[in-house]
Amino acid sequence: MKAIFNGEIIAESNDTIIIEGNHYFPPSSLKKEFFKESTTHSTCPWKGYASYFTVDVNGTTNKDAAWYYPEPSDRAKEIKGYVAFWNGVKVTA
Repeated sequence: MKAIFNGEIIAESNDTIIIEGNHYFPPSSLKKEFFKESTTHSTCPWKGYASYFTVDVNGTTNKDAAWYYPEPSDRAKEIKGYVAFWNGVKVTA
Protein backbone atom coordinates (compact mmCIF):
# COMPACT_ATOMS: atom_id res chain seq x y z
CA MET A 1 0.00 0.00 0.00
CA LYS A 2 1.08 3.56 -0.65
CA ALA A 3 0.03 6.83 0.96
CA ILE A 4 0.38 9.70 -1.54
CA PHE A 5 0.06 13.43 -0.99
CA ASN A 6 0.80 16.21 -3.46
CA GLY A 7 2.27 13.71 -5.94
CA GLU A 8 4.75 12.22 -3.45
CA ILE A 9 4.73 8.80 -1.79
CA ILE A 10 4.86 9.61 1.94
CA ALA A 11 4.49 6.03 3.23
CA GLU A 12 4.71 2.60 1.64
CA SER A 13 4.23 -0.87 3.12
CA ASN A 14 2.98 -4.37 2.37
CA ASP A 15 2.19 -4.80 6.08
CA THR A 16 -0.62 -2.35 6.83
CA ILE A 17 -3.31 -3.22 9.35
CA ILE A 18 -6.89 -2.45 8.29
CA ILE A 19 -9.26 -1.22 10.99
CA GLU A 20 -12.61 0.41 10.25
CA GLY A 21 -11.63 0.74 6.58
CA ASN A 22 -8.39 2.61 7.32
CA HIS A 23 -4.94 1.28 6.48
CA TYR A 24 -2.55 1.77 9.38
CA PHE A 25 1.05 1.94 8.18
CA PRO A 26 3.98 0.76 10.32
CA PRO A 27 6.08 3.65 11.66
CA SER A 28 9.13 2.43 9.74
CA SER A 29 7.27 2.88 6.43
CA LEU A 30 6.91 6.66 6.81
CA LYS A 31 9.14 9.07 4.94
CA LYS A 32 9.82 11.10 8.09
CA GLU A 33 10.88 14.26 6.26
CA PHE A 34 7.22 14.87 5.33
CA PHE A 35 5.79 14.59 8.86
CA LYS A 36 5.60 17.14 11.66
CA GLU A 37 4.11 16.50 15.10
CA SER A 38 0.82 18.29 15.69
CA THR A 39 -0.67 19.45 18.98
CA THR A 40 -4.04 17.98 17.94
CA HIS A 41 -5.43 14.97 19.81
CA SER A 42 -8.69 13.06 19.78
CA THR A 43 -10.18 10.10 21.58
CA CYS A 44 -11.71 6.94 20.15
CA PRO A 45 -14.01 5.03 22.53
CA TRP A 46 -12.27 1.73 21.88
CA LYS A 47 -8.81 2.58 20.48
CA GLY A 48 -7.91 5.33 22.93
CA TYR A 49 -6.08 8.66 22.68
CA ALA A 50 -4.89 9.61 19.17
CA SER A 51 -2.11 11.99 18.20
CA TYR A 52 -1.69 13.64 14.79
CA PHE A 53 0.93 14.60 12.23
CA THR A 54 0.76 17.47 9.80
CA VAL A 55 2.01 16.44 6.36
CA ASP A 56 4.14 18.89 4.37
CA VAL A 57 5.12 17.97 0.81
CA ASN A 58 6.78 20.32 -1.68
CA GLY A 59 5.44 23.42 0.05
CA THR A 60 1.88 22.16 0.50
CA THR A 61 0.81 21.61 4.10
CA ASN A 62 -2.02 19.30 5.14
CA LYS A 63 -2.77 19.88 8.82
CA ASP A 64 -3.51 16.78 10.88
CA ALA A 65 -3.67 14.55 7.79
CA ALA A 66 -2.24 11.55 9.66
CA TRP A 67 -3.08 10.05 13.04
CA TYR A 68 -1.72 7.35 15.30
CA TYR A 69 -2.20 5.86 18.75
CA PRO A 70 1.02 6.11 20.80
CA GLU A 71 -0.54 4.09 23.67
CA PRO A 72 -3.70 2.42 22.35
CA SER A 73 -6.12 0.46 24.50
CA ASP A 74 -5.53 -3.26 24.96
CA ARG A 75 -8.17 -3.96 22.30
CA ALA A 76 -6.15 -2.00 19.69
CA LYS A 77 -2.61 -2.76 20.84
CA GLU A 78 -1.61 -4.14 17.40
CA ILE A 79 -1.72 -0.61 15.92
CA LYS A 80 0.54 1.01 18.52
CA GLY A 81 2.48 3.70 16.65
CA TYR A 82 0.97 2.76 13.27
CA VAL A 83 -0.20 5.72 11.16
CA ALA A 84 -3.44 6.17 9.20
CA PHE A 85 -4.34 8.95 6.75
CA TRP A 86 -7.27 11.06 5.63
CA ASN A 87 -8.10 14.56 4.38
CA GLY A 88 -6.57 14.46 0.92
CA VAL A 89 -3.96 11.74 1.40
CA LYS A 90 -4.66 9.01 -1.14
CA VAL A 91 -4.11 5.42 0.02
CA THR A 92 -3.76 2.99 -2.86
CA ALA A 93 -2.35 -0.44 -3.72
